Amino acid sequence: MQRKIRIGALVSGGGSNLQAIIDACTEEKIDGRMVFVGADNPRAHGLERARHNGIATFVVDYDTIIADIRRNSEKAKLPEDCNMDELLARQALFPSGADLAKGRAFLMTRVPVENHLLEAIRPYPFDLLVLAGFMRNLSPYFIDRINTDPDRPRIMNIHPSLLPAFGGTDGYGDTFRYGCKVGGCTVHFIDYGEDTGPIIGQRAFPIVPGDDIEAVRKKGLQLEWELYPECIQLFAAGRLKVVKKSYDLGKGRTMQRKVVEISSKI
Repeated sequence: MQRKIRIGALVSGGGSNLQAIIDACTEEKIDGRMVFVGADNPRAHGLERARHNGIATFVVDYDTIIADIRRNSEKAKLPEDCNMDELLARQALFPSGADLAKGRAFLMTRVPVENHLLEAIRPYPFDLLVLAGFMRNLSPYFIDRINTDPDRPRIMNIHPSLLPAFGGTDGYGDTFRYGCKVGGCTVHFIDYGEDTGPIIGQRAFPIVPGDDIEAVRKKGLQLEWELYPECIQLFAAGRLKVVKKSYDLGKGRTMQRKVVEISSKI
């Protein structure tokens, strides 16, 4: 009998994907159980969904902590195990030049609050962390303390577009406003960039004349609730492997990229 994996989740809002995952665990579509749900604000409805299902919850109030740090710079103390130069070299949200100053400012508030998040998670051993509408970029400081084995990432996210198109906060809106004829959603592992990690699974839907933005979002959400549990089950079954591939672009140019390979059913 396959051991059930322990799943933790982070949410920011309503948590409809969280509910889909909880339901899939209950219905044994996922060989897993939810062990905690954390939120970055105390008003996230996902917390109520978790409590209703007897799942442990906690809140790390990002806005309050970050505002406190900005008011009092002494509270921006970085953890002893944090090396700012190394973090700046690894992060990919603010790539170069003047943006590095923005990156440093971002990390000076984000690392302390992520340290609070790590402390809140510590009492709950887990195998996979799923982001279910968690509207915060994660820094290398947090990611590296969850992904202790570089070859086995264990932070999963779902995004409302067919990545790599339309990363960021409004994937369905961007898809609609661009006039796309097809929309979709993507489940991927987290890396140091914004919605740039290795892709696990995708689903697409047609956008037809007469669809408005709400119709696009509705179609996308229906697919999200199916796709996310399926990808989590692939993880639970040990069928996901991240490999580094090199691609010949011609004229002496190559590109390296980490991709997810899905093994056959055992």
